[in-house]
Amino acid sequence: MSVTVRFAPSPTGFLHIGGGRTALFNWLFARHHKGVFKLRIEDTDRQRSTQAAIDAIIDGMKWLGLEWDGDIVFQFARAARHAEIARQLLAEGKAYHCYCTPEELAKMREEQKAKNLPQRYDGTWRDRDPKDAPSGVKPVIRLRMPQTGETIVQDRVLGEIRVGNTELDDMVLLRGDGTPTYMLAVVVDDHDMDISHVIRGSDHMTNTFRQYQIYAAMSWPIPEFAHIPLIHGPDGAKMSKRHGAVGIGAYRDMGYLPEALRNYLLRLGWSHGDDEIISTEQAIEWFNLESIGRSPARFDFAKLESVNGHYLRNASNERLVELIAPRLEAVLGAPIDAAGKARLLRGMDGLKARAKSLVDLAESALLYVRSRPLAMDAKAAALLTPEAKGTLSGTVKILQDLAEWRAPALEQVDRQYAEQHAIKLGQLAQPKRAALTGSTTSPPIYEVMEILGKEETLARLRDAGISV
Repeated sequence: MSVTVRFAPSPTGFLHIGGGRTALFNWLFARHHKGVFKLRIEDTDRQRSTQAAIDAIIDGMKWLGLEWDGDIVFQFARAARHAEIARQLLAEGKAYHCYCTPEELAKMREEQKAKNLPQRYDGTWRDRDPKDAPSGVKPVIRLRMPQTGETIVQDRVLGEIRVGNTELDDMVLLRGDGTPTYMLAVVVDDHDMDISHVIRGSDHMTNTFRQYQIYAAMSWPIPEFAHIPLIHGPDGAKMSKRHGAVGIGAYRDMGYLPEALRNYLLRLGWSHGDDEIISTEQAIEWFNLESIGRSPARFDFAKLESVNGHYLRNASNERLVELIAPRLEAVLGAPIDAAGKARLLRGMDGLKARAKSLVDLAESALLYVRSRPLAMDAKAAALLTPEAKGTLSGTVKILQDLAEWRAPALEQVDRQYAEQHAIKLGQLAQPKRAALTGSTTSPPIYEVMEILGKEETLARLRDAGISV
């Protein structure tokens, strides 16, 4: 089977999380079948389409790792081809000129509404002689839709779906100004791009029945359709801003890794047994349309965090340092020097084990690159009493002569000191944490001391007013 699929967003805003999942499913389907994945920007709405939105879509696709094949197709640039097909249908008698004015169409809808009838075009000009056309009205071209029988779509996800053709009015193909409609443009583009499978959101289902008629009128092969149920928020309502971030770019800013988001979106409506963590290689091998669920999937931020935590723990330390460096530099207001990057690299194993996002990781890593003297938060400052400083001074004298600067040895120094002076280990560890990090929370303090190194540790203790 030769497979060619496409992702076709409208550039009227950011790349939506639902669009990202649709793109992922198309990409996986193409890669599974060793087929072709194409990107088409449906920019026919010239008033709402923006270059910024196009850039955001392309950037989001690249960040997700969903590279497309060939050049991007821009729908508006193909307007002449779309119009050509409309005129061909007109010449073959499969379409006709309609001279209804906007005012007449509005009146038509009002009368239908008053009678509780479906609001649709009533076919006024379907069989009317064009000689009756009013002067000064630029006609649209409408498709002659079938008026009897049913249109049946064998959907690869939703199963067989039927609609009575009496429910489908004669849709506009070409506007009075000569510009094609979305319905026409999509079908012509899909045909010309050899699209074999149309995989898109279930909100396009009504469009499918109408677009089906254009394929039939042109005697073109009809692609297979697969309509994916939408993503809902935790409350079961359609995913929206009130549920949290909806744009792909926001998830990058929130510190999620692209492979983690791919994994999560894959499992959001698709399953492979009980597998939760699925690598991209496994996803390509296993993906099929039959395993897409028929019900809307609910977005679960806690599960996304859990998946992201897994991928953070398995990411290379070098990569994570590079990813968090810009976040740290934005806080510091200066580049991180070589010594700082070396400390981050040494400390990354401990840091990433506890992080759920790059934001968490950067916040916890800040202690390794902060400039001296450290700013103390109020709780940390409160721990550094004269008594605590005096106690720490006693351990510092031992640390100065310590040959093995490793966490177990550093902890042993404090344990022995605490035992000899009949104090609790926390009376040493907690004020030491405050002095070395400026906070009361951090990775294990002896791990921090090892990562900081002897020179930096002693310097920070000295800055905190502890005799060294």
